[in-house]
Amino acid sequence: MPSEADPNLIVYFGGQYVPLREARVGILTHALHYGTGVFEGIRAYWDDAGNELFLMRPLEHFQRWKQNCGILRIDVPASPEELCAITVELLRRNEFRTSIYVRPLAFKCAERVGVSTDEQDAFAVVALPFGDYLNSEDGLHAGVSSWRRIQDNAIPARAKICGAYVNSALASDDARRNGFDEAILLNENGHVAEGATCNLFMVRKGRLITPAVTENVLEGITRDSVIELAKRELGLDVVERAIDRSELYECDELFLTGTAVGIAPVVRVDHRPVKEGAIGVVTREIRQLYFDASRGRLRACRKWVVPVCPVRQEPEAPADLPAETVEAMPV
Repeated sequence: MPSEADPNLIVYFGGQYVPLREARVGILTHALHYGTGVFEGIRAYWDDAGNELFLMRPLEHFQRWKQNCGILRIDVPASPEELCAITVELLRRNEFRTSIYVRPLAFKCAERVGVSTDEQDAFAVVALPFGDYLNSEDGLHAGVSSWRRIQDNAIPARAKICGAYVNSALASDDARRNGFDEAILLNENGHVAEGATCNLFMVRKGRLITPAVTENVLEGITRDSVIELAKRELGLDVVERAIDRSELYECDELFLTGTAVGIAPVVRVDHRPVKEGAIGVVTREIRQLYFDASRGRLRACRKWVVPVCPVRQEPEAPADLPAETVEAMPV
């Protein structure tokens, strides 16, 4: 899991770029008490080969974020394009040369007690170094949680509403205490919904299958990317439908997808191996395709990535040159 953030990181807060240590909210902030916030997650991947940092589908993420904010009537005055520009500048100011996780957060900022909302809104964008959310190199062991996925008529799962993630926290904590790496949640109809923080795909009888968006799942952007890659690059038949719990025990392959987790293979469910208990061929292919796409290496997917030019490093002067000569050197 990622470590605690450096307090000296530069973040976007209150319309300014400030150190993380200065970006603070009061203890009576409405969102802290009542979960009235909406967040988003965006990845930026460092490509060693090209010495470049790539934001993965930032425009789509900010478009979804603003739409989801509308559910709680939170106003984010900046456009998705402006938010992309803010994020690029944020990454440049921090001079990141590693893979990054970007966390936009909009919230009800009134400092008072009372569950009713008002028009006082605020937003911030934070970026921090971020490795693997789940160590899935050899595959994960997932467990079906006793906690059910929240319903659309209670708190919409398709939006990253802060308070809704108590559902994920309960399932995730329960899974880890029971020896699993990740939880899989069922909805109130008993169908497979998703992981605690990610969408789910299975391979069965040659088809790639994932729960439909009407099964109380997040309409994941990584999920959408996987569907496009599977169809175009692998020629797979992708089906969106209800999945029964028992199908998890009979499928050929299983994997999770999400901004934080990337493409995470699952090799065991509820102490049962998935097929032979090893990462499958389709999962490996999709994971490699997503890796390449997120680093600008797939021509057809270049539309997904926004390059963040690294800060130019001034050339070091040879030790035998005087300072005035160094100052005149072209850059």
